[in-house]
Amino acid sequence: MTDNRVILEAGGVCRTADLIASGVTKQTIRRALDANLLVRVRQGIYCSDASHLAATAAQHGGTMACVSALRAHGVWVHDESSTLHVGISPRARNHWHEGCACVVHRSAFTAGLGITSVAIALVQVARCMGEEVFFAALESALNKRLLSSDERAWIRSNVTRRFAELVDFARSDAESGLESLVRLRLSRLGVSTRTQVRIEGVGRVDLVIGNLIVELDGRENHDGPSQRHKDLMRDANAAKAGWRVLRFDYAMVIYDWPLVRDTILAML
Repeated sequence: MTDNRVILEAGGVCRTADLIASGVTKQTIRRALDANLLVRVRQGIYCSDASHLAATAAQHGGTMACVSALRAHGVWVHDESSTLHVGISPRARNHWHEGCACVVHRSAFTAGLGITSVAIALVQVARCMGEEVFFAALESALNKRLLSSDERAWIRSNVTRRFAELVDFARSDAESGLESLVRLRLSRLGVSTRTQVRIEGVGRVDLVIGNLIVELDGRENHDGPSQRHKDLMRDANAAKAGWRVLRFDYAMVIYDWPLVRDTILAML
């Protein structure tokens, strides 16, 4: 049996040399292949789960990159496409495969197999997906403590000036991508917000603008009657204490922003 720890630590795929260096013999590799415990992605490249996107990226000739890598790291991404982004080195060859629809990123920072680092993936996002996707992902990564101060500085030095300004504007206290998007969009309208504010008798709220509370219900956290009741109780307690409250869900922020924007501005 092969050492799956090596494959996991390599991001889902590894080379023959990685397995041998860990103490796995060539004979063990052959037995694992025969028993379907190991899958050959390409010559000299193996995985234990062929459905892993890192295996598909390796089949193409590189690493999971850009938004695909960020999702694998658990970063919130404002992009619902399932397209696989693959990072390969500048002179590397594309290995087109059956059903291939990969978006290819050629970069000197890209090397090896597995999953691109969060910092490099964010630079790729800045060049590929635009400001809002970059900013929401950056704040998510900061909130999850996936970036060091040095990595943040490195990102800033490897993006254009407008993205560097977003790096400076980013905070680490946004607990959802929706908060990041709304704060960024309102700032561009000249509206300053406070995030994750604790209010006595209410608890911690998403955004505060003056005496207006803006709550953002992510689709993963606010399903079901029990949560709905808790939200209504929070809103009632806030109103009782003299606060005004607006609550928006994921679909409204993502697909009907003009309504959200105009409602907030009307309340202000």
